[in-house]
Amino acid sequence: MKTPSPSSGSPRPACAVAAVAAACLLLAACSGLDDTGTRTDTAAAGAKPMKIALITHGAEGDLFWERVRKGAEAAAAKDDVELAYAGDSDPAGQAELMREAIREKVDGIAVTLAKPTAMTGAVGEAKAAGIPVVGLNSGIDAWQSAGLLEYFGQDESVAGRAVGDRLDDLKAEHALCVIHERGNVALEARCAGMKKAFGGTTQMLYVEGTDMAATSDAITDELRQDRSIDEVVTLGAQFALAAVDSVKESGSDAKVATFDLDNELVKAVENGSVQFAVDQQPYLQGYLAVDSLWLYRTNGNLSGGGVAPVLTGPAIVSRANVAEVAGFAAKGTR
Repeated sequence: MKTPSPSSGSPRPACAVAAVAAACLLLAACSGLDDTGTRTDTAAAGAKPMKIALITHGAEGDLFWERVRKGAEAAAAKDDVELAYAGDSDPAGQAELMREAIREKVDGIAVTLAKPTAMTGAVGEAKAAGIPVVGLNSGIDAWQSAGLLEYFGQDESVAGRAVGDRLDDLKAEHALCVIHERGNVALEARCAGMKKAFGGTTQMLYVEGTDMAATSDAITDELRQDRSIDEVVTLGAQFALAAVDSVKESGSDAKVATFDLDNELVKAVENGSVQFAVDQQPYLQGYLAVDSLWLYRTNGNLSGGGVAPVLTGPAIVSRANVAEVAGFAAKGTR
């Protein structure tokens, strides 16, 4: 899971936004509909709105997480929920953000488990405080053991195998899988799944994803050293665009494919510089996570019965079907 500026194509919900505590949580109080379909304003009516916190391992300004956040904001607006969003790529920092939400006595928490072990203690504290917790995006193999109620996201092993099968269809023989964050269970699972399904050779390349120049240089160097590499698979949209430049710089004939989608990546698929992308629908992940907590608190619902994850991907976007998602990508929701 990038460092371009967030897209501003899709308007934010009409929500009031306020800073919360030192953790920089953003609270958005939104109006909704009553049983007759009439617009209501919870704050104006004096009722206490439900408060839900969305806490991710995403970096600020990352387009992927902006899509997750937009989905969460849309659900919050529909459900008349006060939403708090915060992210920290450092697992200790993310755990502290979750503890801050517990101290704020929120009514529910949606959290990513990119590094599940680091989050176990904070999840336990939320449960002890009577706060329901659901998972999204990362941690599909850990959400139940961690004690989360529900999970919304992509099965990364399944997605990886889908990419491996696709590479076989494209007659690739030697794939370089670029992992931009060591130890992130979701990213590791993508490459592992691809390796399992792909009939050719799969080679891992670990890079420092927070330094795009260094990432591009590392891919360029690998392509120069090994001319048998005919496919570069990245695990985030902005890394795919860097890989396209690396292929040109190295003089390689390799093709580029990627996980995840944004507006610039859609253009790259349209012009053929990227063969295909795997869309896990981050907007949908954010939307479902927030909406599920509202449904649980108001009606006791558990998506997937609380025993099965709700899958939002993988969906393969190629030149053959990219026109179907291009408009949504331009708005920043795909």
